[in-house]
Parts: sequence; C-alpha cells; structure tokens
Amino acid sequence: MNTDPLSIQFAALADPTRRAILARLSEEGETSVNDLAAPFAMSLPAISRHLKVLENAGFVSRSRAAQWRPAKFEPLAMKGIADWIDHYRRFWESSFDRLDGFLKRIQSRDDDASHH
Repeated sequence: MNTDPLSIQFAALADPTRRAILARLSEEGETSVNDLAAPFAMSLPAISRHLKVLENAGFVSRSRAAQWRPAKFEPLAMKGIADWIDHYRRFWESSFDRLDGFLKRIQSRDDDASHH
C-alpha cells in the first residue's frame, strides 16, 4: 500500500460514508461519534473505523480531553489535494486558452477569405 500523504488522503476520500462524515463535521463542527453515527445505518464501531481512516489521513482530529472524544474536521489537510488538483486545472486552462486562440485564428482566416 502507498504511504505517501496524497495516496492516503485520496484513499480516505474514496468512500462515500467518509465524505459524508467530513461534510457533517465541516458543517456542525466538533461532534461526538454518537451524533455522527445518527444518520448512518451502521454500528458505532463501523463509524469509529471510518473516523480512524480520516484521522490517519489528517482530515479529522480527536480530542482526548473529553470522555466522549469528539471528532473535528481539519480543513488544512485538504490543501495538498487542492494544490495537486490546481496544477492540473492550470494545465487544462492553458490548453483551452491555446485551443481558443487557434480557433480564433482559423475563424479570422475564414472571415478574411470570405471577404475577398
């Protein structure tokens, strides 16, 4: 198994339940496992396993101060993924800009040819 951070993060985000957990944490803030488990048709241990995967990827932190160990979303952990995606976004934008320029040149030539 790959152990580089990006692979671990993408693997964590590959599961729809884990993405739903992150969405809830980002909306509700620090939340208990019981509260997180409420909308899901799965056991508390299953939710805890999902949280462990998210914690290992850096997306979630768990407080050890409270008895109930609330989970908290860590948005900065998304920066590596956002940076990786942004690199490819810039590539595609540049490609589309070049294609747009090419199409404008062709259109301009066609317009010039039709006026003669």
